Amino acid sequence: MKPKFADILIENGTILTLDGHQTTVANGGMAIIRDRIAAIGPTAEFSNWQAARVIDAGGGIIMPGLINTHTHAAMTCFRGLADDLQLMTWLNDHIFPAESKLDEQKVYCGALLACAEMIMSGTTCFCDMYLFEDAVARAASDAGIRAVVGEVLYDFDSPNYGPIAQGFEYTRKLIDTWQDHPRVSIAVEPHSTYLCAPELLQKAFDLAKEFSLPLVIHLAESKSEVAQIKERFERTPVEHLAELGLLAPNVVACHCVELTENDISLLKRNEVKVAHNAESNMKLASGVAPIPALLNEGICVGLGTDGCASNNNLDLFLEMDTVAKLHKAKTLDPTVMDAQTVLELATIRGAQVLGLASLIGSLEIGKKADVIIIDTAQPHLTPMYNPVSHMVYAARGSDVTTVIIDGTIVMQDRELKTMNLSNVIDDVNKIARDIIAEK
Repeated sequence: MKPKFADILIENGTILTLDGHQTTVANGGMAIIRDRIAAIGPTAEFSNWQAARVIDAGGGIIMPGLINTHTHAAMTCFRGLADDLQLMTWLNDHIFPAESKLDEQKVYCGALLACAEMIMSGTTCFCDMYLFEDAVARAASDAGIRAVVGEVLYDFDSPNYGPIAQGFEYTRKLIDTWQDHPRVSIAVEPHSTYLCAPELLQKAFDLAKEFSLPLVIHLAESKSEVAQIKERFERTPVEHLAELGLLAPNVVACHCVELTENDISLLKRNEVKVAHNAESNMKLASGVAPIPALLNEGICVGLGTDGCASNNNLDLFLEMDTVAKLHKAKTLDPTVMDAQTVLELATIRGAQVLGLASLIGSLEIGKKADVIIIDTAQPHLTPMYNPVSHMVYAARGSDVTTVIIDGTIVMQDRELKTMNLSNVIDDVNKIARDIIAEK
C-alpha cells in the first residue's frame, strides 16, 4: 500500500471529537498536514502513514483545545491585587487606578504570561478585551496561541488612546494590522452600557458591521449595573441595546447574570451569543447567570474565565468543574449542566460564540489542528469509566501534556516551545514590584 505523509501523527489515545455526534474513537490516531486535520480514526488505520513528528498519546485523551470566550489577559499583572471587594469598589478604587499606569510593554508582559498559563492548561484560543491590545495581539502571535482581541472603548479617556475618537482610530488600525494573520483576529469591544454612551455603542456596532467582526460587551453583569441603566434609560441593559437596535448574531454578551424573561427573549430573538464567567461572578458576588434557562431557549453560550484579578486563574478545566456544580446547586437539580454539555461550552460552543466554529472547536477533517493531549495515568483520573465526565469533574489544567495550535506544537511534555517561561515570570514579578512601590 502506498504510504501517506503527514507533518504530525498522534497515536494511541482516546479521541473526543466534540463533533456534534459525540463521536469517540478508542485507541485512536490523527494525522495533521500543515495547519489542518487530515485524518482521524483507529490507530490501526495509520499503519501506512509516515510523519515528521510522531506523538504517542500514551493512552490519554486527545481532544480539541479549550476556548476562553472572555478574559482580560494582561490582568495577570493584578492577580490577587484587590480581592474580596464589591464589583464597583473593585473597579473604581483599585483596578481602574492601577490600569491608568499601564503601558504597552507591561501589557505585553502580562499578556504573554496569560498565554503561557492558558497554553499550559489546555486553552488554544481566547477572546480578550483590554488596553494596548496591539501588545496583546503581539503576545498571542509570539506565543503561538489563537486569539480574538479588541481594544476596550469607553466614555472617559483611555491610558492608551486618550479620547474615544482616537479609540475608534486605534481599533481601525488593529483591524488593518492584523487582518491577514493566521491566528489573531480583531473584535470591536465597547466596555458596557454603563460606561458607554448610546452614540458610542452605535458607532461601535456600525464599525463591527462594516468589517463583519464580533462586537464584545459586558452586559447585565450585576444588580447595580441593571439599576443604574434603569435609572438612566428606564429599561434593562439588554432592553437598552435592543432599543438602540444593537442586538445581533455577532454580539458577544459577557456575563449576563441579571436577566429578565424579556431579556432572555430578546437575546434569543436576535441570536446574541453569551460568554459565561461563573468563577468571576462568584468571587465578585455578582450572582449566578441563568445559563440552564439560556440553553433551554437555544441561546449559544461559551465559557470564559474573565481576568486574573477577579478569578484568579485562567484554567478552563477548573471553570468547567465549577460551572457544572454551581448550576446544580442553584437549581437543586443534579441533571442540569451535564458533563457533555459543559465540555461543549468549553469547545465547540465557545467556537460558535466567537464565530470560529468552521475552523476550531471540534476535531474534524479539514478543521484547524488545535489539539490537546491529557495524561490520564494519574491517581485522580483512575479509573476512567466515562472520559467526558472526567474531563469536567476530575481533570486539571496541569494534566495537559501536549498542545498543538494551527498545526504547530507549542507545548510538549509540559515544556513550552514558544517562550522562555522563567523570563516571562520574572518580567511580571518586576511589574508587580513597581505596582507595590507606587501604591
